[in-house]
Amino acid sequence: MSRYDEEARYDRPKRRTRPRTKDRPSYDDAAEGFVTTRDRGRYTCWVGDRQVTAMKARQLGRKGVIVGDRVKLDGDASGDEGTLARIVEVVPRTTLLRRSADDDDPVERPLVANADQLVIVVAVANPEPRTGLIDRFLVAAYDAGMRPLLCLTKTDLADPDPLLSIYRPLGVESVATRQGGDLTALREQLQDRTSVLVGHSGVGKSTLVNAIIPGADRAIGIVNEVTGRGRHTSTSTVVLRLPGGGWLIDTPGIRSFGLAHVDPDKLIHAFPDLADLAQDCPRGCTHAADAPDCALDEAVAAGEADADRVASFRRLLASRATTS
Repeated sequence: MSRYDEEARYDRPKRRTRPRTKDRPSYDDAAEGFVTTRDRGRYTCWVGDRQVTAMKARQLGRKGVIVGDRVKLDGDASGDEGTLARIVEVVPRTTLLRRSADDDDPVERPLVANADQLVIVVAVANPEPRTGLIDRFLVAAYDAGMRPLLCLTKTDLADPDPLLSIYRPLGVESVATRQGGDLTALREQLQDRTSVLVGHSGVGKSTLVNAIIPGADRAIGIVNEVTGRGRHTSTSTVVLRLPGGGWLIDTPGIRSFGLAHVDPDKLIHAFPDLADLAQDCPRGCTHAADAPDCALDEAVAAGEADADRVASFRRLLASRATTS
């Protein structure tokens, strides 16, 4: 045997020795699930009235699966103890709530998929409301195509009207709650919707969840008397089924919300009345307060636009470029 033949015995087999087929598995009959939690590569999905544990199939590659995703499951989707299904497909998302670490970070971080309402929970006192963070939540909601709802808590400690007056020009709906008070108005806003709760630590999100969904058992923290800040109690995003229909997605307390992923030029399209007026703006107009020849200023001067609404829109626009 020649030296060449001797060495050839130890060569690795050539890649793609098997002919590849163009046929791909069809998952038309796969069970459809709704991702409710993620923990170390394992996903909990609601399939009908049962919970199924699943892992992401290799064929999805780097495609991420996040809470709120509608997915197709292959394998054992019975939900029996010890079973494991595979997520083989992610159904196209209707909405996507995103954030970045800060305004200089170009990497966006998807948070929740397919939610239709962003519930911004704000305490009117203890801790004091941060309008900059509220503005950023509103920008994120408009960017995602979600309906924003302002939920004011601890209204027994302070008058909510001064805070509400800031957001009335934007047409943002709101509900007011207090410790041990009636939550009927909030329940009606959540009915048959998929809602995401966001807010600063200590504003009472977990208290609301426990009151609305018996047995939720979300941990409740306290506000530091020195710093005025709440302590993170909820450490993961979780989806909970509402008793009367719909889903409630509780997120950990947030102290900052980067908007590097949001294109400021697209924000105005969340305000159809202003977007129509802005069609008369010069090319490249930023619609900011210092933008020359902005049609919004002309509309206000002519009485065709509400000055407070334009000012409120510009405040949201400015929040994209400032810290929270």
